[in-house]
Amino acid sequence: MSHQSELIATDIDAYLKQHEHKQLLRFITCGSVDDGKSTLIGRLLFDSKMLYEDELSKIENDSVTQGSAGGKFDPALATDGLKEEREQGITIDVAYRYFSTAKRKFIIADTPGHEQYTRNMATGASTADLAVILIDARHGVLTQTRRHSFIVSLLGIRHVIVAVNKMDLVDFSEERFEEICQDYRSFATRLDLPDLHFIPISALDGDNVVEPSQNTPWYNGSTLMNFLETVYIGSDRNLRDFRLPVQYVNRPNLDFRGFCGTIASGIIRPGEEVTVLPSRQQSKVKSIETFEGPVEEAFAPLSVTLTLEDEIDASRGDMIVRSGNVPRSSDTVNAMIVWMNQDAMLPGKTYLFKHTTQTVPGSIETLNYKIDVNTLHRSPTPQLELNEIGRARVSLNNPIHFDAYRRNRNSGAFIIIDRITNATVGAGMILDGDTDTKRRAIWDDEADRSGEPSAGEATSVGAEERAARFGQKPVTVLLTGLTGSGKTAIGTACERKLFDAGRAVAMIDGERVRKGLSRDLGFSAEDRSENLRRSAHLAHTLNDAGMICIAAFVAPNESVRQKAASVVGQDRFLVVHVNADVEVCRQRDTKGQYAEADAGKLQNFPGVTAPYETPDAPDLVLDATNDSAEACADAVIDLLRQRGFIR
Repeated sequence: MSHQSELIATDIDAYLKQHEHKQLLRFITCGSVDDGKSTLIGRLLFDSKMLYEDELSKIENDSVTQGSAGGKFDPALATDGLKEEREQGITIDVAYRYFSTAKRKFIIADTPGHEQYTRNMATGASTADLAVILIDARHGVLTQTRRHSFIVSLLGIRHVIVAVNKMDLVDFSEERFEEICQDYRSFATRLDLPDLHFIPISALDGDNVVEPSQNTPWYNGSTLMNFLETVYIGSDRNLRDFRLPVQYVNRPNLDFRGFCGTIASGIIRPGEEVTVLPSRQQSKVKSIETFEGPVEEAFAPLSVTLTLEDEIDASRGDMIVRSGNVPRSSDTVNAMIVWMNQDAMLPGKTYLFKHTTQTVPGSIETLNYKIDVNTLHRSPTPQLELNEIGRARVSLNNPIHFDAYRRNRNSGAFIIIDRITNATVGAGMILDGDTDTKRRAIWDDEADRSGEPSAGEATSVGAEERAARFGQKPVTVLLTGLTGSGKTAIGTACERKLFDAGRAVAMIDGERVRKGLSRDLGFSAEDRSENLRRSAHLAHTLNDAGMICIAAFVAPNESVRQKAASVVGQDRFLVVHVNADVEVCRQRDTKGQYAEADAGKLQNFPGVTAPYETPDAPDLVLDATNDSAEACADAVIDLLRQRGFIR
């Protein structure tokens, strides 16, 4: 499975030692559906003599019955191993292949191109040093090409090869190649892709994959394999910031206590001063133990055990760092989130956030916006759906110790876990603490945004932005009915149900308004009208803020209700008649108001000493005599759904 070498036959020990010290390159292939990702990997393995004879024979036989190359040798079958993948001719799961050449060892992640499997692509890209983005020369840059490119940029992959595949199907046209390159560059201008290269290839026939192609005399660049063998990745790893998340405390006897973990970044040596977070106790490194024995220097990503000169209490979830170079510690972080679950992400819902060796409960405090991968346009949204990407503020129950993701991929990333199913539902890249002002990407708030206000220029928040943020349209629901009909109980139930569903909702109750905003008013017809007018303006303000307003008022006069509708806006004003028999209302009257009205002590009391005008054309009539407050509330919420105010 390794490369051809004379040392295998002459000096196997020398060969193994040479192989052991080769540099490892992890890379992924990504792009849209049927752009040829699996075919390219199969061709790399085949042309580099990386396939066993029995495996090669099986692929040749399967090419006749299951291949997509017209009966010819189909290299894609080298990676598409699942039955469903071969039947459909697509990649579903991430397939990892391992091989080496005389210069390097490689781990390839063949990632799926279908949109529904974008989360698998992000998983494969999370550990990659380089990305090969394939583009079908016939179709050019597609939506999924942009999506994968955006994720590659988001995950901090610095080295990107855009392989324009299937050049044989466009007669190896230089003009078509340059057209695609220009189209891609235009899109990638606002992405963070510092090392970008373009190669014209034909994965099926091997043009410019391992050997230069005679079909592209106009191309003088490197072949794909040569680039993979020579690209410099030595400066990609963070060797400045020492971070050791503690995984385990090794205590085999009374004379030894070591803190075990995988070095996330940086270099450490015995005698150097370190700090343990979160306690901030300081000590010096006494020794660095490994499986092979003590070493005088350790660096990422080695697994080590550190012993300290002082007895310090530390356990799993703590972090050992070099004193004078400590990460940020906070229980709130700003991050870009890739959502990977069928159930939408809901701000306020409690999830588990796994960061290094720490797992902390928390929630999405605020979802700032989501990003359209086609246009890179930001738009407000109340939630993230499957495969959507957005910027959010995360609130945690306990502090974590982190760096910005672009500075340190290991201490700047986290995954989101559903507490009930234990499934990984999202991945986050922390933005806070980034000191590199030279490299800013589309998701940075400080980045220049064409057509948007400059720094210091404030803009008002629009109604559409509020609707997108809250996932609803503002509306006022007037619950009108006799005293004791159950308006307040129904309104309270509506408010609770909407709030639990993540809606922005507020309730205005007539009795509460009279204790504050309208405490100077009595109960005459004029004062009742003025009370509702003031409340209508309050509801209007709440609606302008994007909220749903539930208003529970007697509101006995139809003309006054119409005036309230004109204040709020006819297009966002619903009248719900809470209908109940007067006798039932009398029974529910705990304050004795009906008795006082009967005795003449309460004037202008609707239903007794003043008329109550039934709404002429209510949007909904509730049977408050026979139905419970919960059932009536459900009916009101159904009305909101039917009218399109909530989803």
